[in-house]
Amino acid sequence: MKFGFKLGAIAALMGLLGQAQADAVATLRDFVREVKGARAQFSQTVYSPDGARKKSSSGQFEFQRPNQFRFAYTKPFEQLIVGDGQKVWIYDADLNQASSRRMTQALGATPAALLAGGNLERDFTLKALSSEGGLEWVQALPRQTESGVQSLKVGFKGRELAALEIIDGFGQRSRLDFSGVVTNPALKPEAFKFVLPAGADLLEQ
Repeated sequence: MKFGFKLGAIAALMGLLGQAQADAVATLRDFVREVKGARAQFSQTVYSPDGARKKSSSGQFEFQRPNQFRFAYTKPFEQLIVGDGQKVWIYDADLNQASSRRMTQALGATPAALLAGGNLERDFTLKALSSEGGLEWVQALPRQTESGVQSLKVGFKGRELAALEIIDGFGQRSRLDFSGVVTNPALKPEAFKFVLPAGADLLEQ
């Protein structure tokens, strides 16, 4: 559950660009093909299935195709998610505990597959949605029902990524809002290497 929900959130790293509703799906396809990396700030709010506000967090993400990403939560507590091309690592600073899982098992047909270089047409059914809240939206439905994600929506304002909404297999909704998106920046290779902190416990799956 922890991997599925958190990795769904990693889809924020896609840094998608959009225009009008009619162009949104084509823009998503172009992005997956053309953008090799990105960096942005994010704020995330998770809602329970009944719509009640559950928790908020914020941080920064980076990604570099293929199969490398760094998703760092800084508030209200520190947590780090790193994809190094082979494995996905999750580190909880408060517990001083890390877990790892092979990337092929961790991503599958989740939204994170878009970030990590998955096959867009193979893994998702895409559909442009109506404008809402001043944003243009694209829906991406996973073709694999066992992905742990019911649906994914990406919101654009003009040509900039504005929001991402994920509904997981338990009906929880996660909304991420983005700022300071930079595409194709110069990223350091060290950002995508996880080093187990001294004394930390490691759980491998």
